[in-house]
Amino acid sequence: MPTEAKRETIAQLRAELANARTMIVSEYRGLTVKEIAEIRRALRQQDVTYRVVKNRLMRIAAEDSVGEALSPLLVGPTAIAFGTDEARTAKAVLDATRPYARVVRVTGGVLGDRAISAEAVVRLATLPSREVLLAKLAGGMQAPVATLAGLFAAPLRNLGYALSQVAEQKARQNPQA
Repeated sequence: MPTEAKRETIAQLRAELANARTMIVSEYRGLTVKEIAEIRRALRQQDVTYRVVKNRLMRIAAEDSVGEALSPLLVGPTAIAFGTDEARTAKAVLDATRPYARVVRVTGGVLGDRAISAEAVVRLATLPSREVLLAKLAGGMQAPVATLAGLFAAPLRNLGYALSQVAEQKARQNPQA
């Protein structure tokens, strides 16, 4: 039977899981408490929560949500970064753990309810943020429409130029009019 403290921890982990769309799992073997605190501080500035978790308690907390995707990643000393933006969370974790790359190893991640590998986390970190991607998509959709509008306006504009040329020619031929 779990103790009250463990029940509270499981409840907190469930709350973190409910709020997070992205989880980056890392192994922190060899870090000091001070170094973990520095990583937490750096990630907190990026709106990412970094928690050292007990694998068994995390499995219990995740069993009704992302348990199947998360369980294989929970091996050894585990720390999980919880975030809401996939690319920004991955980039923040890799940036914050870069000074400790000799000991911190990203083992994978979970996006929504799907597990991804450590290599996929690195590729995800190179993507622009969601806002930038949406802006590029909107720009890509707007460009053909603007081009089409320009093409439709061109004949009318060319007709206006032609009529203006004809008017100038007639004015030169008949200056009294």
